[in-house]
Amino acid sequence: MNYALIMAGGKGERFWPLSRTEKPKQLLKITSDKTMLEETIERMEEFIPAERIRIITGQSMKTSICDILPEIDSSHVWTEPFGRNTCLAIAYSALKLQREDPEAIMVVLSSDHLIKPKEKLIDELKVAIEICQKGDYLITLGITPTRPESGYGYIETGDLFKVIEGISVYSVSEFKEKPDRITAQQYYYGRKHLWNSGMFVWSARTILDRIEKHMPAMWKDLKSIEDKLDTPQEDEAVKELYLNSENVSIDVAILEKASPVLTVKADLVWDDVGSWLALDRIEQRDKDNNIIKGNVANLGSFESIIYNESDGLIATIGVTDLIIVKTDNIVMVAHKTQINQLKKLLSGFHGDENLEKYL
Repeated sequence: MNYALIMAGGKGERFWPLSRTEKPKQLLKITSDKTMLEETIERMEEFIPAERIRIITGQSMKTSICDILPEIDSSHVWTEPFGRNTCLAIAYSALKLQREDPEAIMVVLSSDHLIKPKEKLIDELKVAIEICQKGDYLITLGITPTRPESGYGYIETGDLFKVIEGISVYSVSEFKEKPDRITAQQYYYGRKHLWNSGMFVWSARTILDRIEKHMPAMWKDLKSIEDKLDTPQEDEAVKELYLNSENVSIDVAILEKASPVLTVKADLVWDDVGSWLALDRIEQRDKDNNIIKGNVANLGSFESIIYNESDGLIATIGVTDLIIVKTDNIVMVAHKTQINQLKKLLSGFHGDENLEKYL
């Protein structure tokens, strides 16, 4: 059977102060009148039913997620004691899923991406599933770049593997880290590189086999907790697993080492909505290229993002290239060229009781 695993454990710090510890980006209504997690679930409608959707998230978010998504059984919302990157989250989920269904095919999705149209996404996922049903493949969806983007990882395509229903599938030649601007331009114009979307398809058995081969220490720890799954001892066993395991992404731990790895060339409108700057790409601008949300009085400002989530007012006069965000108890003002320093700013809040409450 086919299952969706939705990864919903990120902090979303690059959307602070709108995104907070107890209500991170995936639980916010950024791209529509629904939360990003709800949008992710809706994309799977008529493809993977609610009873075959699993969500992996932080313990503090389970109650909020269950409230937002009553159609998802609470026993299908799995929790991590703390973040350990995507490899362990996927490995732990695969172990649980294989125990439930030894033939499970996993469609791994992020909970905070903008993707449309959903019909194309489903067609491309169906192609990946068909291939996985016939062999031990690891498959990622690669997005055709629409600009020379230096903020994404890339996939260099190799030989054409197969064309199914007009959808091209390639072998992966190499995974590339986020490039500098000049290299991103070379990737864009060379047409051999795709954006690494962070969407994957494989069988639970296949990904666990690759973890055993390439991450033997993690595999050993996983096997040690297997008999404690679905018992009162699971939470404590999982905490020990997370304390012992390496903090590493699935790309670095497995995909860059494993074979065969394929990529479906996905023809989608896709954005990882990674920071406030994403709004410049996905929201409608006014005549002065501003993006304005909420109660704002503006005079003569240009190229700015002004976002008011509070009952109060933001008034701006003649500002340019700023990001201004107001919540009930926080005002953030940043220059667009410096917004990548936001995580550095927040790191200084830890250990300061006057600031930690604002995380």
